[in-house]
Amino acid sequence: MRQRVRDIEIYHEIHGQGPRVLFIGGSGGDLRHKPGVFEGPLVRDFEVLAYDQRGLGRTDLPDGPYSMADYGEDAAALLDVVGWDRCCVMGVSFGGMVAQELAARYPERVERLVLACTSSGDEGKPSYPLHELQELPAEARALRSMELSDLRRDAAWREANPAETAGALRFMKARADAGAGEPGRERGFQLQLQARASHDTWDRLAGLPMPVYICGGRYDGIAPPANQHAMAEQIPNAKLELFDGGHLFLMQDHSALPKIAEFLVG
Repeated sequence: MRQRVRDIEIYHEIHGQGPRVLFIGGSGGDLRHKPGVFEGPLVRDFEVLAYDQRGLGRTDLPDGPYSMADYGEDAAALLDVVGWDRCCVMGVSFGGMVAQELAARYPERVERLVLACTSSGDEGKPSYPLHELQELPAEARALRSMELSDLRRDAAWREANPAETAGALRFMKARADAGAGEPGRERGFQLQLQARASHDTWDRLAGLPMPVYICGGRYDGIAPPANQHAMAEQIPNAKLELFDGGHLFLMQDHSALPKIAEFLVG
């Protein structure tokens, strides 16, 4: 469904029953990417709202530049549109950055907060500068992205695991190609990466009053474990847990989503 939210039409969907959870996806996120949150276990126990962020998927592509404040305000305004005064929030990667903006701006609207494989910026350190990868040729960019997503996938691992390497590259290419050829799609992604480069919520995290679950992969080169530890030390009511995987630990370690669900129900 597309509805007017602030200055744009935002595409969003709601599935499942139970406690309400706003799910905010990562860089280049598009609800057409499968598997996604609606193909996962959360919708068995929760009512999940997810959306395509500005410039992405089936949401409008307004003129840039965009700011992280824009993304946070979009999330809050979407809650208004669907009539959710208060809910749990889960943000993954870039979505975790947006979730931090939302929680810092509107703490009264966030019951419990999950920050997955993300970073705060500044003294908590930023995530890897993905905008720099856009300067690489497509094949080199895919290979570097695969390496960063799981630091175990070095040259020796790739040589010893050619089938797994090919599968990982196909997965990344499939996600990158979703919606390929649509007018403005690449521009929307670039505008998102530009906003991401300026993300910094570090000083505001100390004021978050809600329970926060920080989780990530032990082998993540995009949002490294050190960044997760920094956020956990900065946020008063934070719990930290690392899982067996990289930036895609939610898919790699099958214990992660049940642990997140347990946190969300309190």
